[in-house]
Amino acid sequence: MNMHYQTLSNCVGNTPLVQLVRLVNTETNSIVLAKLEGNNPAGSVKDRPALNMILQAEKRGEIKPGDTLIEATSGNTGIALAMAAAMRGYQMKLIMPNNMSMERKASMSAYGAQLIEVTKEEGMEGARDLAQRMVNEGQGIMLDQFANPDNPLAHYQTTGPEIWHATQGQVTHFVSAMGTTGTIMGTSMYLKEQNADVEIVGVQPKEGAAIPGIRRWPEAYMPKIYESTRVDRTIDMSQDLAEETMRNLAKQEGIFAGVSSGGAVAAALQVANETENAVIVCIICDRGDRYLSTGVYNP
Repeated sequence: MNMHYQTLSNCVGNTPLVQLVRLVNTETNSIVLAKLEGNNPAGSVKDRPALNMILQAEKRGEIKPGDTLIEATSGNTGIALAMAAAMRGYQMKLIMPNNMSMERKASMSAYGAQLIEVTKEEGMEGARDLAQRMVNEGQGIMLDQFANPDNPLAHYQTTGPEIWHATQGQVTHFVSAMGTTGTIMGTSMYLKEQNADVEIVGVQPKEGAAIPGIRRWPEAYMPKIYESTRVDRTIDMSQDLAEETMRNLAKQEGIFAGVSSGGAVAAALQVANETENAVIVCIICDRGDRYLSTGVYNP
């Protein structure tokens, strides 16, 4: 018998692209397609850069199995890195604000990662500062998702081509929430090479809005991988609309996702309402079950 098996690393990417059928206003004749990144092994779009950052660092000889990796994370990257570290044989220390959901923390621990928390007030900026201090003290090696070109490269090599091929080159708009900005940077790079007219739409929280996974960074903490020229338009998203759209996605489309995905879909629906005959692709970056304890599904 000739059997063929995959390793887990082969299961990252090639996620479904599905059409939204009940939330979209059909008057403009535009369609909205959602890329279900929650179907990745560790449950989010961050599986792509997490695995790629480790594999590329291994190829360059910068890390080897048995080493300790250190990373600041607000959640999904940490879970994805914990999975990839377990898969490849690394120790993982993750620094995160203490207001992240119980499910995220439990998932990281399940993969064997050590969690180190900073206060909600210190936030991701404080987590990034602590991670850098630990590296400076020789406690481990940082892949640094915020400055590592292997982060957007993962999306240039996989997410962008998958969208282009799945839409047969008909995509007109790409909408993505912006956190580390790796997804939007790498996907934009690929899609613009295929068709410079594809409009790239980034979603960030309105001032004062708290949407897990997406940020308005202070200038000093702006991810080094971010290039503003790769984003054609930025939509400021309210927390209420992101959460309402997230709940409607589950109730009306059967897509169970997190709050940042709600923000991305809300922005995609806005574009669809404004544009005739558009083919709009948005990123559903994770699954809703890692947010249940926060109460966002029970307003």
